[in-house]
Amino acid sequence: MHSIVLSAAELSAPHASSGRLVPAALAGIALIVVLITWLKVHPFLSLTLGSLLVGAIAGLPMADTVKSFGKGFGDTASGVGALIALGAMFGKLLADSGGADQIVDTIVGRSGRRALPWAMALVGALIGLPMFFEIGLVLLMPVIYLVARRSGQSIIAVGIPALAGLSAMHGLVPPHPGPLVAIDALHADLGVTLGLGVLVAVPTVALAGPLLARFAARWVDVQPPELFTTGEGDAEEEGKRRPSFSITLATVLLPVVLMLLKAFADIVLDEGTEPYTVLDNLGTPLIALLIAVVVAMFTLGRGAGMDRRTITTTLERSLPPIAGVLLIVAAGGGFKQTLVDTGIGKTIADWVDGSGVSVLVLGWLVAVLIRLATGSATVATVTASGILAPLVTGLSTGDTSLLVLAVGSGSLFFSHVNDAGFWLVKEYFGLSVGQTIKSWSLMETVISVCGLVFVLALNIVV
Repeated sequence: MHSIVLSAAELSAPHASSGRLVPAALAGIALIVVLITWLKVHPFLSLTLGSLLVGAIAGLPMADTVKSFGKGFGDTASGVGALIALGAMFGKLLADSGGADQIVDTIVGRSGRRALPWAMALVGALIGLPMFFEIGLVLLMPVIYLVARRSGQSIIAVGIPALAGLSAMHGLVPPHPGPLVAIDALHADLGVTLGLGVLVAVPTVALAGPLLARFAARWVDVQPPELFTTGEGDAEEEGKRRPSFSITLATVLLPVVLMLLKAFADIVLDEGTEPYTVLDNLGTPLIALLIAVVVAMFTLGRGAGMDRRTITTTLERSLPPIAGVLLIVAAGGGFKQTLVDTGIGKTIADWVDGSGVSVLVLGWLVAVLIRLATGSATVATVTASGILAPLVTGLSTGDTSLLVLAVGSGSLFFSHVNDAGFWLVKEYFGLSVGQTIKSWSLMETVISVCGLVFVLALNIVV
């Protein structure tokens, strides 16, 4: 895994000359950017229209363009859709049962003042494993306020570490939609990607969280706004007991452990043996998440005193909020397939092969540009992985997983005014635009750059 140089030998021939393919890809991406950023069109429609434009400019017959988009849409939805749905169910159970609160209270309650930022980073990472970023942010905000008040520290000092843990998990570690789509598009091994993602995420969170927060708290010294001041006793007012910390933590880590065991089996055990077969089946992403949801119904749902009807209601309510995410992700797969079928992958591969540019750096740069333009980490990931999908034919399993992480790192670069997360953090923290850039945007940039650095380091040493 020491040198990743692309080979275009096995890529399909371009459908048209590079004089048409490159403008086609650029025009498609530009249309998506304009529609999302300026006209505020939903990303699902934007990606669909971008795909049609790519096919039209590249000279692909409209019927073939629609067929390519439909194939990519269906393949992505079937490969990733069920995983996103199961992840949403798991996250909703964790939140409604009080399990998330139990993790937060236990870790924070056992931390001293100096260790508090590190504890908050751990809280953000644990909450971020099964939850979408926006849901995790909303869940964490009352906790960040309470910890800041009780400790007498700036909200930046305790908030940035928590957000770093949450954001790094969102961009680098499955089962979040972005990494899952990149894994599916690039045909990476989920277990290997998960293991390498954790190796990259841990030092990245440390640098972008507790260490950066020391300086950011000096630049942006604000106290927590007067929000959630009456919400500290909500759990007690509801009369709902919580599952224990150990049970909650074991449940959260269960799917991660199962997928890591599958990766271990792939590396160490002989294929066809009984232990290999068992671990391989249990660690399949769909099976691992399905097991986690079923277990969570008992350990979290019943553990919190929820009856069957309440558990069923919780699971039902977890699905409507992710409908938009599923459509965006599937449309991203359609856009990817359109790019692949035009043959632009070989054109890009020829250019990269001749330039000597590392595919890891290229993947990061493409994701950065799309992130800056659209403001969406998920759109950046699915679009960048679609562009790079034809280029991974000659890469090893580990190299492909590192490319997923490079793209994921790039998708987090410099959140600014076109990112919904930017405004969520600004309003929740009570910051000005300038203060948000000096704290939140800087943190996202540090995560992105550190992620790339650690990915390149793994490429050298592994």
